[in-house]
Amino acid sequence: MPTFFIILISVYLAGNIYIFIKGLRALPTCHSGIKVAAGILFWCGALSLFGSLLSRNVEMPSFISHTMYEIGTGWLIFTLYMVIFLLLTDILKRFYTPFRYGFPVSLLLTFILLGCGYYNYRHPKTNAVDITINKPYENNSQPIKIVAVSDIHLGYGTGKSALKKYVDMINEQKPDLILIGGDLIDNSVVPLYTEKMSEELSELKAPMGIYMVPGNHEYISGIDESARFIKSTPIQLLIDSVVTLPNGIQLIGRDDRHNPSRRSLQELMENIDKSRPIILLDHQPYNLTDAEAAGIDLQFSGHTHHGQVWPMSLVTDYIYEQSHGYRQWGDTHIYVSSGLSLWGPPFRIGTESEMVVFELSAGSTDISNTSSPLL
Repeated sequence: MPTFFIILISVYLAGNIYIFIKGLRALPTCHSGIKVAAGILFWCGALSLFGSLLSRNVEMPSFISHTMYEIGTGWLIFTLYMVIFLLLTDILKRFYTPFRYGFPVSLLLTFILLGCGYYNYRHPKTNAVDITINKPYENNSQPIKIVAVSDIHLGYGTGKSALKKYVDMINEQKPDLILIGGDLIDNSVVPLYTEKMSEELSELKAPMGIYMVPGNHEYISGIDESARFIKSTPIQLLIDSVVTLPNGIQLIGRDDRHNPSRRSLQELMENIDKSRPIILLDHQPYNLTDAEAAGIDLQFSGHTHHGQVWPMSLVTDYIYEQSHGYRQWGDTHIYVSSGLSLWGPPFRIGTESEMVVFELSAGSTDISNTSSPLL
């Protein structure tokens, strides 16, 4: 893992050096003072990523912390697209007629793309999925409405105002049950206490309860500190545990893969009644055939973010057997969410932020997927 981060940082710095050199060449007639000022501003932006990550546990005014975080992480995507566009202009210069305005055109296209990506991120979609399982539960003449979200990443990026919008969005569905598939918290619980985010989370309403499992970021934030914060809200944290709801539906909450000692799915299934519906929450969507083999009816996962921005979405499609959306594996229905919010850069380019609404019914095994994206 340290090797991976060293490579990532090296690539990031190399990309910024490339952009910086191209920028200087685009300002040949400018006064040296302007070049120096532009250079200082550029490297303040480029290095702000490290400042935002190093100060994650430092208490500071929310406006300053949010600004630092968004600039620092946003610069990652700025670097990605500027490098892509500048390389394309270099290719044009090599194989076609000279292209004199490569840097300003690249800068303009990057800002347009980031603006569209920011708007897309701030307007999450609601994806509805109707699922019918061939197992009974009490009062099964009425479908159960389940709102499932993942990867909210509360912290310096997703603050209290964004959380209020998400809570209102969830409550508008009037859910019977709310499921959170991990990574509720981003990198630290400090901003959650500073902004009193438990107040907004306490507004969530669901008569059958609100349940979540830890994700890798609950461990990054400190699992004990994360659990302590969650305990101050109506959310029930499931860590390798099983809850039987009043209507007989069994809810399994797996610990995250970040904990190498987590229990296996087979161990968690030991006292499960397979004649009753079984819902599995597991943050990271690995080994999905295990859920099918175990007799899980519905699995909800997150973690992938579907890459957040293109071309990272191609990477997650390659890594995960199901990186986003709905798929039926035998009698098991699996949904991998791209996340209601996101980690780091506040952009969605080629992907979407989403809330999933399941209408769960008992009956035949036919399912109707009304609007969820298919793989």
